Amino acid sequence: MKKPDPKLFLLFLALAGGMLFFNFSMPQREPVAFALFFAAICCGLDPFLSGGAYLLSTLPSLSAAVTLSAAVQIFFFVTLACLYRRFKRQMGYEKVGYALLAQLPFVFLFPHTGYALLPFSPLWQKAIFSVFLVLLSLLFEGGLSALLTRVFRCRLGGGELMEVALLWLFLGLGIYNALGAAAFGLLSLFALLLAVVLLKSSAAVVFAIVLSFPLLLAGRTAVPAAEYALYACLALLAVPYGTPAAALSLLVSFPLAMYFEGLYARGVWEIVLTLLSAAIPALLVSCFPRRALQKLRKSLLFYRERTLPRVAINRNRRAVGEQLYEVSSLFREIENAFDLKEPEDRLGMRLREKLVSSLCAGCPNRKKCERSGVYESMDKLIAVGKAKGRVNLIDLPTELSKACNNSAGLLFTLNKHLSDYRRVTGELESAREGRRLLAQQAHGVSEILRDIALEQSEEYVFSDEEHLLGAALAKAGLLSSEIFLYGEGSGFTVSVTLESKVSGKRVAAIASKALSVPLTLSEKIPLTADRACFILKRKANFDAAFGVAARTKEGETASGDTHSILKIDERRFLVALSDGMGSGEEARTVSDRTLSLIESFYKAKMPSETVLSTVNNLIAFSADETFSCLDLAAVDLDTGVADVVKIGSPVGFVLSGETLQVLEGESLPIGVLEAVHPATLRVEMKADDFLIFMSDGVTSAFGSSSELCAYLSRLHPLNPQSLAEEILKNALGRYKGRAEDDMTVVTVKLTAPA
Repeated sequence: MKKPDPKLFLLFLALAGGMLFFNFSMPQREPVAFALFFAAICCGLDPFLSGGAYLLSTLPSLSAAVTLSAAVQIFFFVTLACLYRRFKRQMGYEKVGYALLAQLPFVFLFPHTGYALLPFSPLWQKAIFSVFLVLLSLLFEGGLSALLTRVFRCRLGGGELMEVALLWLFLGLGIYNALGAAAFGLLSLFALLLAVVLLKSSAAVVFAIVLSFPLLLAGRTAVPAAEYALYACLALLAVPYGTPAAALSLLVSFPLAMYFEGLYARGVWEIVLTLLSAAIPALLVSCFPRRALQKLRKSLLFYRERTLPRVAINRNRRAVGEQLYEVSSLFREIENAFDLKEPEDRLGMRLREKLVSSLCAGCPNRKKCERSGVYESMDKLIAVGKAKGRVNLIDLPTELSKACNNSAGLLFTLNKHLSDYRRVTGELESAREGRRLLAQQAHGVSEILRDIALEQSEEYVFSDEEHLLGAALAKAGLLSSEIFLYGEGSGFTVSVTLESKVSGKRVAAIASKALSVPLTLSEKIPLTADRACFILKRKANFDAAFGVAARTKEGETASGDTHSILKIDERRFLVALSDGMGSGEEARTVSDRTLSLIESFYKAKMPSETVLSTVNNLIAFSADETFSCLDLAAVDLDTGVADVVKIGSPVGFVLSGETLQVLEGESLPIGVLEAVHPATLRVEMKADDFLIFMSDGVTSAFGSSSELCAYLSRLHPLNPQSLAEEILKNALGRYKGRAEDDMTVVTVKLTAPA
């Protein structure tokens, strides 16, 4: 048995209720419900359901003639609908003729005394009304179709909005005539308040005026339109302070308006019912579930916006994200292909075979050696040879020297094989190191592409804050044609189109106040001769200032020290000091190359561990004995956290008020070993803290770390540049003004944003 559909049941109730009130919209209860019945049939609703609703709407008239007239119309149209369904056709323009034919029962059966103002007989009046009813039916079809298929799905056109307003006009008149002014006020004022809370724009005022149309027609006065517009305007002024404030505005303004209409001179029950018609909607809207309100607001927001550009953007972003993810997977496979397990030392295992085949083949004691286990002693000698590179007499195991009559030949042959072994294993190790390097790079590229893929796959969604910002800009006299908010947290971004002459600082200040988010102008993109797109980003919690002081070693034209200050992205920066071993042009070349590689990798957002190991390998492979010490810090301007990396460099410092924190590392310089193990520290800096990096030319001038710490603890710097110059000046003074080595000081100060 098929389960009943609750949606179908609700639709039936809505149709029956609407048709019932439509029949009350005219003075002599003319069957306006026929227009809604006709519209339901033409919109494809179930003919039996629609017919049943129409028949029920005639019962309150308590007239058999009225019910019979409707029953004949229902039979006629239900039969037509079934025939069209049977032949799988839809009604075309012929439906106008059908509607006219369906008016015959109304003309000849419906009891109608006629209107004295019209100079026609009741029969002719019914005939004229029939034509009007057919025209109304065609308009109702458009309005009902918009409500059933288009509302909350796309933007309604002007004609559709007028047709929906016409439906409300007759429905409102029916409610007013059937239930009274208090019931109409309760329903319409609830709709008005809900529209204000959802729309939060001038569109709510237009909606309020449309709500008043039935009152205009019933009372033949424009006063209700002015009153409803006033209610909406006052509620709009109050709604920024919350939904209860908007409801309170109605509770204050409605009784005042009723005073001027003379309400308080009427009966007590009428006064109470009229005031309740405003109090109940105010209470209901104030208690409206927040989640349901947000869901409705998002639906209306989507409905009111131009959705196609965002849909197209999201589709393209999703496609790019998917492609990047596939490329990321490809690089992951490349990493797996190169990152092979270390193979067994097969060359080392074959050394004994070569020795035995070349040296012991013709020896008469060979069988004896095999039985006595002398070959195991030969394995020990081979192991020593692989470790030392060659062997001599003192490396011979005792058992082997006693058993073998050709010890000199054994050592000579083994050293010859060891020489070949070292050459081949060196080549293999270089190949393995190259594979490891490629695997590391493939891993880094894979990680970058994966992160970008995830970022690109995030969809841009609608936000009611866009309209909040639009209202704030309009209040300041700035009209924006487009506003676009996207991202979360530190990635929150606002794009807004305004006149080019508008100050970016002013736009950022208005947006920051409206959205309760500290924003700053990131970019201003010209669109036309007089309009531009302002890109606003969330302001970081800190700013940074930098200072550098340097002196080249006496007698040298180039310093071996190199520093770098690099903006990684909107929220992070990199500061580094590289000290090439030695001084002069060669040391500077090594230092420059080290920093250039690190900058490039960090710009590409490679993982830190991949950056350091890769740079170390590349420097180690590039030349012999060209090493570089490194101080590096990646600082997050949102948190103040600095990730510090020290490789073979002297001590660094964080100066925080009266406190001095020492940053030390024990690893060798980059390029000294094939695998670097840098000292990494995480330091949480605050506003007005200083980060200090110095090359060994500066630290050596102070003699010891304790003396340097004592000197720095006495300083009370104001800006990083003066601090760097003061440290360099003091170090030079200890050298009597002569630079004994390349000397560089790099300082960073975190500050609170302006």
